[in-house]
Amino acid sequence: METTLPAVLPGNPGGNQLLQIDPSIIAVLPDVSEILGVTKVGQSAWAKATRIDVRHTDGSEESYFMKVSVGHHGREALKGEFEATWAIYAITPDFCPMPIAWGSLKTEPDAHFYICKFYTFVDGLPEPGSFGEKLARLHSSHTSPGGKFGFHCATYNGDLPQDNTWCDSWEAFYASGLRHVLREREKRAGPDARLDALLPALFAKVIPRLLRPLESKGRKIRPSLVHGDLWCGNAGVVIDKQGGTDCIVYDPASFWGHNEYEFGNWRPARNKFTSEHFRAYFAIVPKAEPVADFDDRNALYAVRFNLHAATFFSENGEYLQMVIDEIQRLVEKYPDGYVEQKQEQDGSSQRAIEG
Repeated sequence: METTLPAVLPGNPGGNQLLQIDPSIIAVLPDVSEILGVTKVGQSAWAKATRIDVRHTDGSEESYFMKVSVGHHGREALKGEFEATWAIYAITPDFCPMPIAWGSLKTEPDAHFYICKFYTFVDGLPEPGSFGEKLARLHSSHTSPGGKFGFHCATYNGDLPQDNTWCDSWEAFYASGLRHVLREREKRAGPDARLDALLPALFAKVIPRLLRPLESKGRKIRPSLVHGDLWCGNAGVVIDKQGGTDCIVYDPASFWGHNEYEFGNWRPARNKFTSEHFRAYFAIVPKAEPVADFDDRNALYAVRFNLHAATFFSENGEYLQMVIDEIQRLVEKYPDGYVEQKQEQDGSSQRAIEG
């Protein structure tokens, strides 16, 4: 028989305090008999975060993390966070919070929530060895439905929606996603003539030159589930049940893509992951062929992450300048675009192919 709990449950101290909890939250928390505490733990420009401490019907106590956002994009962002976290949890349950639910509040108009298990963090970066092993396991254990690149719903970097429309090739998916972010940046900050002048060569020359070789000459990319926003602020060290420490990731913007895309976010100096974290991962998962292109592929992937920052913080011209400088470097380095090797009867010849 289903039991309906009241929207107001006894809280402490001493059980003499009433804590207001939305009925939608009570409905999704498992077997709760008492709300022990509700504490605000953070707020951003697009969401507020709360810790909810409860006592379950079996007498055990547990803490949950709740994020609340408003509006259509708030709803879609929290849905995407739940779906992405659930996808990560299904592959590596020791590498992310256990997601509980997402939905809409009944007592606040157009307000929406996401709930997962609450963790206590300690200072410091994740240990490279264990972090690299878990990330490698996430990337290599499963692949996408039908071998396609994308995701079954939109996921968000902050308040920035991603275009996760399914594509057959990684080059096509990356180019489509980058065009989407460029449009979002222009909506928020307006056009930039310097950037616009570089875009034709970026899409016609640089992207085909660096990404097409991954899927040509018999090479293929096996789509990996990427976190999608894996910077040091979305990874942490937590206290495990034995009193030791462990590492988890959270706040994902996942899709099925090239595993190396994850590391574009590690290239900017603002990220604190070290060369040891790189080495620990690539000791398990080798760099894709052609390996000689790895650094410039990484730079290309970093363009998108810096473009995210230029969209979030449009008043800070430093991020857009980083995007422009990197695209300019790549355009100058690869003026011929993708060059296909053709073996003909009278010898070898090359022809440049624009994307």
